[in-house]
Amino acid sequence: MASMEMGEGQLGLFDEVQMAQTASDPKAVIESLRREIEHHSYLYYAQDNPSISDAAFDSLMRQLRELEARHPEYYDPSSPTQRVGGYVGEQFAPIKHAARMYSLDDAMDLEELDAWMQRTFEAVGGVVPLCCELKIDGSGIALTYNQGRLDHAATRGDGTTGEDVTANIRTIMDVPLRLRDDAEDAIADPAQPIELRGEVYMPKASFEKLNAQAEENGKAVFANPRNAAAGSLRQKDAGVTARRGLSSFIYAAASNASLQLEGQYQLLEWLRRAGFHVNPDVRLCSSAEEVRAFCEEALEKRDSLPYEIDGVVVKVNDFAIQDRMGFTARAPRWAIAYKFPPEERTTLLRDITVQVGRTGVLTPVAELDPVRVAGSTVARATLHNEDEVRRKDVRVGDTVIVRKAGDVIPEILGHVPALRPEGAVEWAMPETCPSCGSPVVREAGEAALRCVSIDCPAQAKERLIHWASRGAMDIEGMGEELVSRLVESGRLTDVADYYSLDEDELALTELNRHMKDGQRVRLGHVVAKKVVAEIQASKDRGFARVIFGLGIRHVGKTTGEALAAAFPSMELLRQASEEDLAAVDGIGAIVARSIHTFLRVPDNAAVIERLERHGVSMESQAPADFGEQTLEGLTFVLTGTLEQSGMSRDEAGARLKAMGAKVSGSVSKKTSFVIAGVKAGSKRTKAESLGVPVLEEEDFLRILETGQAPQVEA
Repeated sequence: MASMEMGEGQLGLFDEVQMAQTASDPKAVIESLRREIEHHSYLYYAQDNPSISDAAFDSLMRQLRELEARHPEYYDPSSPTQRVGGYVGEQFAPIKHAARMYSLDDAMDLEELDAWMQRTFEAVGGVVPLCCELKIDGSGIALTYNQGRLDHAATRGDGTTGEDVTANIRTIMDVPLRLRDDAEDAIADPAQPIELRGEVYMPKASFEKLNAQAEENGKAVFANPRNAAAGSLRQKDAGVTARRGLSSFIYAAASNASLQLEGQYQLLEWLRRAGFHVNPDVRLCSSAEEVRAFCEEALEKRDSLPYEIDGVVVKVNDFAIQDRMGFTARAPRWAIAYKFPPEERTTLLRDITVQVGRTGVLTPVAELDPVRVAGSTVARATLHNEDEVRRKDVRVGDTVIVRKAGDVIPEILGHVPALRPEGAVEWAMPETCPSCGSPVVREAGEAALRCVSIDCPAQAKERLIHWASRGAMDIEGMGEELVSRLVESGRLTDVADYYSLDEDELALTELNRHMKDGQRVRLGHVVAKKVVAEIQASKDRGFARVIFGLGIRHVGKTTGEALAAAFPSMELLRQASEEDLAAVDGIGAIVARSIHTFLRVPDNAAVIERLERHGVSMESQAPADFGEQTLEGLTFVLTGTLEQSGMSRDEAGARLKAMGAKVSGSVSKKTSFVIAGVKAGSKRTKAESLGVPVLEEEDFLRILETGQAPQVEA
């Protein structure tokens, strides 16, 4: 705790009065100490207004620990002494939420926010107060209190069911283990549990400290505070969570009926009174103009806050109106999230280097003076290709403008002309591959330059990583670092080499170049045994995954599945002509030529033959009998996130295919339906422009239930 004002003299008075009663009534003293500590924790962590010093607080805690040790009969899991521990759980148990945790619809600019407010005011019959809150960039949490005490805590999960992280939540100092006594008056039925919701976040200072420690220990750093908070919250060892410096902001209840309050603003006031950490930047607005002003002010002070925010949440304040407005399938109609525009920063472009990908493409990469953008430090950004470098006219030595596309992927927008150094020269792509020295070529109609050497080391490594990736052969444990060490040792040169690795070889493979206790860190036998088991299991992943895993240019997962269905063995695929390949739905002349050429390169053919000898399955399994193929002849495209069902797009596609449908990765006039989940993007837009019917997730679930696609008017 930070420095507080009250001194040890005041604590001594507490000692004299309370400790004198210990012999006669230790339970009363223990309870008094607990409440005293809870009170000061609340002032410090929730109100940022401490009233005693660190030493005084520590002394109270020591007294409580000593008394609890002498009187174990008064053990209470809600005691402040139980916050931090080293308990290592098994798996996280599922916890069903009292009510669904919905997402929020987004307004990507102030115009979209204005449109939502206008629709809302029209729907309710006039202007109503709106409650504005900062949108905290953290991890959603649900806290359930039973008779005033923290009973359990769960992550958001799929919105219906979350993971039990109670032990970890107990380590977060601003989460009260029990509600303050003066908050009971607003609870509708004190005998019933109440579920409250908010966000667990990692303050910027904690994030910087965590990443500094990771770098010092040679470990991977977190990309941003949001990921760090989510990862810290899901630690199996609560002691690790306790050391991460997490905080929380609580702002909602699972049910408005559980509290005798009129609206959101009053709820926030009650939460503060109940002992929770509530964000102070809240405003009850009576007009659209006031809401816009709040959003603009929030954007201006975004960088100065000690935590990350990515927008403003605007809610209809009145609970009765909220209840009348209700929900769509994925979000409340009475709330919206105004998302800030991508954050932009300037920094120095130190160099432009070139990376070689697994298909031989040369990609220019900007090497930057590290700069913090949208919650993480950016030191590199792709420049895509030579044409893009020329279009943006960026040169080594320029001051460039950096942002994150979608607040995720770093990109260079351009340079600041006034700050260009004298003599800065235009950049040009090298004429030879930086990995193997072979000449590079640029095919007609393409922006990319490519190394065509089959022996290029850079391509070999990327091909090996791709083969082991989740979408391909899914070899868990065979990550980039291990692949790199095996390539450097000469043990891995192509994907067939995976299947001759043994446990002893892997166990002796050095994983890190740094030393620990005078020894190089090596892969242990237990881990090596698991990796070898994963390699052996990958032999039966299926022919479609083999095709995708080979890294044939232009061949993705969907194309791999189409090829495996049309040519159900490697022998048949290798015998196919370009015309045969091009006749497969979704494969044109360019893709057919790429496949045909790849399969006839002697080195590639030799690798495939070695894979066959090692027992990797090169045939499609007979399809399971799924019954009547009611969707035969229909083509579906999936886009966005399927939140209601919790399915991945791969899982949803498999369900559709089981009923005879085709599933494509792109929208065309031949597409029968596009199924649009949350945050569906360009595919939905293209479908609408082509007149392709767009289905919501409810329609998709109805298809799975009935086996029938909806009728579309001609």
